[in-house]
Amino acid sequence: MCGIAGIVGREASAQTALAMSARIAHRGPDGDGIWEAEGVALAHRRLAILDPTPAGAQPMQLGAHVLTYNGELYNFHALRATIDGPLHSNCDTEVLLHLLARDGKRCLPELVGMFAFAVWDAQRRMLFAARDRLGIKPLYYRVLADGIAFASELKALLVLGTPAIDRSAVRDFLFHGYVPAPKTIYQGIAKLPAGHSLSWQDGELKVERYWEPSLEIRLRDRQMSLEGLDALLRTVVPEHTLSDVPVGVFLSGGIDSALTAYYLGAPRTFTLGFEADERSEADAARALAAHLGTRHTAMSASSADLDTALSTITQTFDEPFADSAAWSNYLIAGCARRDVTVALSGEGGDEIFCGYPRYWSAVGARSTSLNRTLAAWLPPLSRFGQSMQRHALTGLPGFSAALGALTAEQVNALLHPAWLESDYDYDWFYRKFWRESLDPLAQLRWLDINTNLPEGLLVKVDRTSMAHSLEVRPPLLDHRLVEFMLAVDPQLLVDQGARRGKLLERELMQPRLPPGHLERPKSGFGLPTHRWIRRHPQMWADAVRRLMERGVLRQPVSSDFRRAWSVLVLDRWFSAFG
Repeated sequence: MCGIAGIVGREASAQTALAMSARIAHRGPDGDGIWEAEGVALAHRRLAILDPTPAGAQPMQLGAHVLTYNGELYNFHALRATIDGPLHSNCDTEVLLHLLARDGKRCLPELVGMFAFAVWDAQRRMLFAARDRLGIKPLYYRVLADGIAFASELKALLVLGTPAIDRSAVRDFLFHGYVPAPKTIYQGIAKLPAGHSLSWQDGELKVERYWEPSLEIRLRDRQMSLEGLDALLRTVVPEHTLSDVPVGVFLSGGIDSALTAYYLGAPRTFTLGFEADERSEADAARALAAHLGTRHTAMSASSADLDTALSTITQTFDEPFADSAAWSNYLIAGCARRDVTVALSGEGGDEIFCGYPRYWSAVGARSTSLNRTLAAWLPPLSRFGQSMQRHALTGLPGFSAALGALTAEQVNALLHPAWLESDYDYDWFYRKFWRESLDPLAQLRWLDINTNLPEGLLVKVDRTSMAHSLEVRPPLLDHRLVEFMLAVDPQLLVDQGARRGKLLERELMQPRLPPGHLERPKSGFGLPTHRWIRRHPQMWADAVRRLMERGVLRQPVSSDFRRAWSVLVLDRWFSAFG
C-alpha cells in the first residue's frame, strides 16, 4: 500500500510533485520516487508489501506509459500469465502497467482487489485514473487552469494553495457525518467516487462509472445461498493474505472479524479494550482468539485524552469527519503496526449481510400523525424533538434519516443563516442511489453500499491505518462476494420480528464459534464519547462559543445534543484549517 500524487500542466515540476508526496509520507515510509517530463510529474511513496526489492519501485515506466499505483491485486499471478512481454519484478504494479498499456480501461473488470492509480500516456498526453469498485482506496483530484493534479489524500493537493470552503459541504457534513463524494470541504477539489474512472486530455475531463453490479435477486433458497457463501469465503478470504510481509487480523467481539479469522485458520489477531467495561470487547475477543487458536494481542484505551483525540483526527482526515470510532481505529492500527504491516478487517459485513438495527426496524414504519405533529411542534434540537424528527419521515427522507447524522430541519436549526441555502436538497447524495423499484431491504442495502460504506466507514479505516503505515484489507468487500450477496434475497438475512440480521452468516458461523458468542450485543470498536464529553464541560462550551463567534452556529447547543461529537470535530477543523 502506498501514496500517490501527480500534476499535469504548466505548474508541473518534480519539486511540486515531491512536495505533494512529502505530505503523505506516512502512506509509504519504505521509499519515494519521482518521474518528470515536460508538463507532467508523478510521485510515489512506497509501503513495500509485494516484492520489496528495488524492482517494485514506482513510478514505473513501460514505453510511453508511466504508472503510480496504490493497492493490491489479489489475482495478479493469474493476470501475469496473460502478459507476453518480459517482466522484471514479482509485484502487481508491473502487471497492472502492462495491462493498462495493452488494454487501457478495458482491463478494469479483470482486476480483483483494492486500488487507486493514475497512468500517464505520453504518446496521447492523457492521464487516466481509477478507483476500486467499493472505494477502499482513496483518490482526490483538482482541475487546474491548464491541467489536473491528483493525490491519495486531500492534504497533498493543498500544496497548490488552499481554496475557499464549500459551504454546502459543511451542511452535508452535519447531515451525513462526512462530506460525500464527489465533494470535499474545499471548492475545486473533488473525490473520485468509488467504482469510477477519470480521464484528462487536452483540457477535457471525463469521469464515468465502470462498475454497475446487477441488483436482480436470483438466490432465494436458503441452503443454496449458505453453501455458495461458504465456498466463496473459502476462496476469497485466504486470497487477501497475499503478501511478502507479516499479516494479522483485527478481532473484535463481533461476527464479521470472527468469520475473517476463522477462514484463515490461526492468524495473528489484535483487539482494543476500553475503560467502559460494558462496551469493551476485549474479553470476548480473547475468548474467541483462544477458541480459534490465534496468536492474540490486546491493548487497552484506559483513559481518553479528548484533546489529543480531536486534534489527531482533525489532522488525519483533512476535512470534518464525525465517526468517533476513528480514534479507536487509530489506536488499534498503531498497536498492530508494531508486529505486522498488513491487517485484515471485518469491514463491510454489516452492509452485505444486513447487520445494522435499521434493517429490522422497518424504516418509516413509525411515522404516525402524532409524531409528525410533534416533529413539527417540538424544537428540532431538543432531545425529544430530535427523536420525533427521525420517526416522522418516510420514503427517501426516512431512509436518509436512518442512515445519516442529522435531519435537514436539525441542520437548518443549528447553522447560522449565512451557511444555509434556501430549498437545499439534503438528500442529493442518497438520491443518486435511490431505486424506487427495489424491495425496502434491498433498497437500504444498496444505499449503504454506495454511501456510508465508501464515504464513512472505508475513509475511516484508510486514514487511521495509513497514518501508521499499516495496510488494512477488508475481504468481505471483495467485489465477487459483494455481487454474490446482492443476488441473495435480503429476506434470508433479516428477521424483523426477532429484530435480528445476518441470518445466513449466523447460521454459517454458529457451530464454529464459542457457545453464546453470537448472542452478545453489537458493539465494535466504538467509544463512549458522550461520557468523555460530559467530563470536559469547558471544552464543549469553548467549542460552541468559537463556532458562534465564527458565525457557523446560530445558537448555543447542549452537550446532550445527539451529534455532539460532530460539533467538536467541526470546531477543531475550523481552528486548524478554516
